[in-house]
Amino acid sequence: MGSVPEFLQHGRPAGPACLVLDVRLPGRSGLELQRELIESDIRIPIIFITGHADVPMTVQAMKGGAIEFLTKPFRDQEILDAIQQGLARDRALLEDEKAIAALRVRFESLSEREREVMTHVVTGRLNKQIAADMGISEITVKVHRSHVIRKMKASSLPDLARMADRLNLADRKLQGG
Repeated sequence: MGSVPEFLQHGRPAGPACLVLDVRLPGRSGLELQRELIESDIRIPIIFITGHADVPMTVQAMKGGAIEFLTKPFRDQEILDAIQQGLARDRALLEDEKAIAALRVRFESLSEREREVMTHVVTGRLNKQIAADMGISEITVKVHRSHVIRKMKASSLPDLARMADRLNLADRKLQGG
């Protein structure tokens, strides 16, 4: 893709990607595009290149998540190394998003009651406490808890807690959902 409008029209590529942007793009600066991508929640590694760098510009780019800021002239190896780093980062990001999506699917397979039990379990509550909180028997809590562990494919309670962290269940509970 050769232009900002063309990139925005096509959206984020499906596979690992990395943007190499000149700070001074025709019509729109690379920094403006970076801001727009952040606002649109499009996460993609960005490498900035420029012949006219200043400290505030560099700081703004790096605070926006740029992985590199190269000043012209730069060596070919510098840009190649930066692109490799960007692709590796994006590959890891895509794998992480895929893993979280799989966790969401498993979480959505839980019944409403199982989800409620899971939110209690991952906070360290005992079966007896969960039963009292929910107004159900301890045996029912144990049954739901075993279903949760099986359906979430958790190897242990700490594993289940890590899954809950990755799904931001504490935030969901605070937000009432």
